[in-house]
Parts: sequence; structure tokens; C-alpha cells
Amino acid sequence: MKKLVELIDVTAGYNSKVVLEDVNLTVYEEDFIGIIGPNGGGKTTLLKVILGMVKPMKGTVIYNHEMLKRTDIGYLPQLSSVDISFPLTVTDVILSGLMMHKGVYVKMNREDRKKADGIIDEMGLKGFEKATLAELSGGQIQRVFLGRALIGNPRLLLLDEPDNFVDTTFENEFYIKLHELNSRMAILMASHDVGTISYHVKSYACVNRHLHYHPSPELTEEQLSAYNCPIQLVTHGPVPHTVLKKHD
Repeated sequence: MKKLVELIDVTAGYNSKVVLEDVNLTVYEEDFIGIIGPNGGGKTTLLKVILGMVKPMKGTVIYNHEMLKRTDIGYLPQLSSVDISFPLTVTDVILSGLMMHKGVYVKMNREDRKKADGIIDEMGLKGFEKATLAELSGGQIQRVFLGRALIGNPRLLLLDEPDNFVDTTFENEFYIKLHELNSRMAILMASHDVGTISYHVKSYACVNRHLHYHPSPELTEEQLSAYNCPIQLVTHGPVPHTVLKKHD
């Protein structure tokens, strides 16, 4: 497998506050990495460093430019960071995913709108093309932003807590879709719901200021404790699971 992006000894944060320290991570073309860790541990900051939205205080981010340009990265942010009162339609939001490719002030053409129509159909949003975000459910909004992340056909897809707002009717379809997407793109998914994503990811990165990479989808209490990675385990239905004690 070829490398897409590599973080070497990266320290990053906001102003003078360090959120990530001496982080090392390599993302390969077929990876599906679950990023876990406590709130405030640096999961979102890690994604933003890869996106180029947060510049490292020290260390290096290396992109394999033969495989990956900045425009080849799709990003689904946390829904809590989105202003749903802004009067954009579903089609407008999905088309905005092409701005990295075309520029902010370039008018979308017929081919672009055809792509958006295909994404809308793929995301199960047919009939909502002209609806604003304020008119949609949380799960529908998440579908819109997943469509926005996918319209540029990325090589790397970054998902920040997508399971927070995936509705029950879309949840199974959502993970099936991610498996399908993983056949043609690498995926990094930040989540608190280890009980669910453990059935889908290929490996884990535990982020709690430092990063500990675990090359297997199976995690034990001992491993999490060793990584200093306190998390909440959430499961649905009769799924075998382990309840982890709070780490000291």
C-alpha cells in the first residue's frame, strides 16, 4: 500500500495551548482508522492538522502529492460546528464541496449540478433538493454533509463524530456506504462510539494529547489503560461488549 499522508513528531494547538504533542501517524491508501479518545483529547485537532486548517507548532506533515492533493481530501465536520440557520439549500451545501476544486467565486455548471443530483439520490435525499438545513432532521443534515464531502471524489475522507447524528434508518446504510467507499479511499473517523465502530474500522488511533496507534480493530481494557485513553463505550442491542472502568 502507498502512503497518502504522514505526520512526523507533530505538536499542534491553538495560540499557545498545546492540544497534540509529538504525534506520529501514517495513513495508507486502504486504511480505515477509528480515532478514539476523550473529549478535548485532540481528535478534531488531528483531523484539522491533516486538512491544513491547523498548522503544526512543530513537526512535519508530508503529503504524497502523486496520490493526494489538498483537494483530494473530503471532510465531514461535527454537526455542532455547523450553522443550520444559514439559508442554504441541500443542493447548495453539496455543491459547496466543489469549491476547493473550482474556487469560491466560480459558478457551478450543468455537469456540477448533475454530480450533486447523483449525490442527493445516493444519500437518500431525493425531494429535499430545495429544503434548507433548518428544515431537516439531524440525520438528514449529516447525509447532506457526507454528500458534500464526497462530491469531489476524494482519496482521503475525514469524518468527525459522524455517528452523533446518523438516524436509525440511515445508520446501517451509513456503515455499508463507508465500507463501499473504503474500497476506493482511505477513511479516518473520529468517534466516541467504540462499540459500534469496532465492527467497521481496520485499526485505531487513540488520541489523548499523545497518539497511540493500534493496528487491529480489537481493543482490550489493558490496551486502553496503557494508552491513557479513557473513553465511553456505547453499544446498541444484543451486541457483546465490555464496559470499561474509568482510567486514573
